[in-house]
Amino acid sequence: MTRRLAEVAKKVGVSEATVSRVLNGKPGVSDATRAAVLTALDVLGYERPTQLRGERARLVGMVMPELQNPIFPAFAEVVGGALAQQGFTPVLCTQTAGGVSEADYVELLLQQHVSGVVFFGGLYAQAESPHDHYARLAERNLPTVLMNAAIDHLDFPRVSCDDGVAVEQAMNHLISLGHQRIAMVLGPPDHVPSRRKLSAARRVDPSVTVEHALFTLEGGQAAASRLLARGITAFICASDLLALGTIRAARRRRMSVPEDVSVIGYDDSSLMNCTEPPLTTVRQPIEAMGRAAVDLLAGEISGASVDHDELFFEPELVVRGSTGPVRDAARVPHPDARANA
Repeated sequence: MTRRLAEVAKKVGVSEATVSRVLNGKPGVSDATRAAVLTALDVLGYERPTQLRGERARLVGMVMPELQNPIFPAFAEVVGGALAQQGFTPVLCTQTAGGVSEADYVELLLQQHVSGVVFFGGLYAQAESPHDHYARLAERNLPTVLMNAAIDHLDFPRVSCDDGVAVEQAMNHLISLGHQRIAMVLGPPDHVPSRRKLSAARRVDPSVTVEHALFTLEGGQAAASRLLARGITAFICASDLLALGTIRAARRRRMSVPEDVSVIGYDDSSLMNCTEPPLTTVRQPIEAMGRAAVDLLAGEISGASVDHDELFFEPELVVRGSTGPVRDAARVPHPDARANA
């Protein structure tokens, strides 16, 4: 008990006597100090006294599928900073293969009496994945915000980049360069944002070809290799990692980007202007989206009436060096011929 008092007091910057008063429900402590002590207990992993367990800590879970895709750390930085400005402590929950699942993290966060949760690219975006843990959040009335498109029946506030506008921008750019054989490299078939992207592309050109892949560089390379064998000259990818995999696939077939193949990514994650060639990509407005998500969450935590309709944010096509005019087909050897040269 003495060690716990000392650690919490050091974390908050108050005396052990003040911590003791909070834990024992004694008067004479300001609301701000009391909240800080309870938050420190949660952060340090100590169990709250029985009489205080019903109160929610000023902790907010940030649940994301991975950190290898640079867009997720970028979102986490924006959201975490905005949460801190509003007096919340962000708790980063990152899934790993064979490790803690999204559902497990939900249970852990509920046990810690968090004030709310923000999800980034979670199972809510996959129609065929289990969604029971979201029902648990709804049953507990825990404020929750979802980043980017989700399945329809989840009644949480959602903040999304407009996939339809993004793909229309990309398609129009490629068509203006003379491309007619355009393909998309998307996430899994049940991935809601990928479905939206494909629908938008086929509104512009019903003949658009598609391959589905995992959101990895290797997944993009495998999907693009199959499409290059069919004579595709331009690609729109559902992430920057998929786009980099597409460029690698082209180079393995001794094709040049953008001279032989044009490639567009999605996200404009860090260092995409430093690739070779610099990647043309669709930029998600992560600063505006992240702050909107925190404002929605804070509103729900405070008990305000919050609109659960999906908020759409306008993307921006950033044209760099990975897209160019289609080359005269008569002067371009078939990709299979190049691969066998």
